[in-house]
Amino acid sequence: MHRALTRGGPARRPARLRLTAVAAAVAFAGGTALVQSAPARAATGALPANTTFYINPNSAVEKWLAANPGDSRAATISAKIAGQAQGTWFTTYNPATIASQVSALASAAAAKGQVPLLIMYDIPNRDCGGASAGGANTIANYEGWASAFASGLGSATAIVLVEPDSLALQTCLSAADVTARDAAISYDGQVLHADDPNAHVYFDGGHSDWNPASQQAAALKAANVTTEANGVFTDVSNFEWNNDELWYGQQILQTLGDSSLHLVVDTSRNGAGPGNTWCDPSGRALGLTPTANTGYSYVDAFVWAKPPGESDGCADAAGTFDPALANALATNPPVGLPSCKITYTVQSSWTGGLTVNVTVANTGTAPLGGWTVNWTFPGDEKITNLWEGYYSQTGETVAAHDYFGTNQTIAAGSTASFGFQGTWSASNASPTSFTMIANNGGTAVTCATS
Repeated sequence: MHRALTRGGPARRPARLRLTAVAAAVAFAGGTALVQSAPARAATGALPANTTFYINPNSAVEKWLAANPGDSRAATISAKIAGQAQGTWFTTYNPATIASQVSALASAAAAKGQVPLLIMYDIPNRDCGGASAGGANTIANYEGWASAFASGLGSATAIVLVEPDSLALQTCLSAADVTARDAAISYDGQVLHADDPNAHVYFDGGHSDWNPASQQAAALKAANVTTEANGVFTDVSNFEWNNDELWYGQQILQTLGDSSLHLVVDTSRNGAGPGNTWCDPSGRALGLTPTANTGYSYVDAFVWAKPPGESDGCADAAGTFDPALANALATNPPVGLPSCKITYTVQSSWTGGLTVNVTVANTGTAPLGGWTVNWTFPGDEKITNLWEGYYSQTGETVAAHDYFGTNQTIAAGSTASFGFQGTWSASNASPTSFTMIANNGGTAVTCATS
């Protein structure tokens, strides 16, 4: 099957938008609650942490391996890529056969006690006419296709990602077409849950280096994500640092205001963070392997939605499996834990107030990307304004995060800085201990101080 996903299209090539600090009060730590719940949707809760995802034996990488057993790259590609569960894309308008195709996949996964990852990708005017242009020719036809798709699931436990880029990339659509698309995405959620209450359905969240979280949340709300989906997926269309996706996704969820909505992140190609383009960049690496044991209460799964080695449309036609791309991802080492040094400087202090500059130094030998610096004030300071970054504060505990797309990556031996203004009443003692989460997210390390 041709999986025609590209990384956006002409509308995404200009410099990306800097996110506004819309969610300054978002807490990053796993387990943080996210405000009140919306009405419950017809679907199950989070997948068990020990969920095993389905490896499709008919994937493009498996077909390439079968046809090229003597290729010098085959062993590496087999071990590093084919051995991991990946998304199966449904990209062709085929209302007569789509139900049987979906049923075959769902049944094969169920026979192994595994959970498949399915991606719907047939919305009219998809990719705004870019490298992955296509889809059904009318909304009515698309909804018929989606209904047939849903009927094929039966009662299978499955993850379904609905139409990547459909809500993040709407610049080519008229207002009427945006409304029609939103309704079609909402319809997808309705029929998927109606036909299969065991389906875990996620709508398009774009990625952290694209739209502001407030804008993406508004698009998701217009598509009725709070009533028709289990949550939001991000990073199918790029290579962004996992830590940035975790922070960005939580901003979206916080803005939506529904604690029952969760996040799914595509980690298939973000092990070395973003490149200098969204389209087949060099120097990228495989990210965290697929798992439902994410370590974050609001993150249902890390998945490989975009199959590693399938082109974005620059090295080859979009969706073509390219062994050179696959081998590069498999052999380029992912960036590991950060090494950091923090310099915390009180620039001025007065009764009840202070300004501070914080310098973040990368003391390691690899890039430091998608970073969050955490500390606890020993006094009673409260940040009122932070610049060159985002922050959240709970009591005296602070998480300060990079600006997406600007200072998100610090080269080895280099620094970045941010500053803040704050208030205090009894004490403005400086913190002396800092930790950092960066790169693939998850594990916090202690930073040296000066």
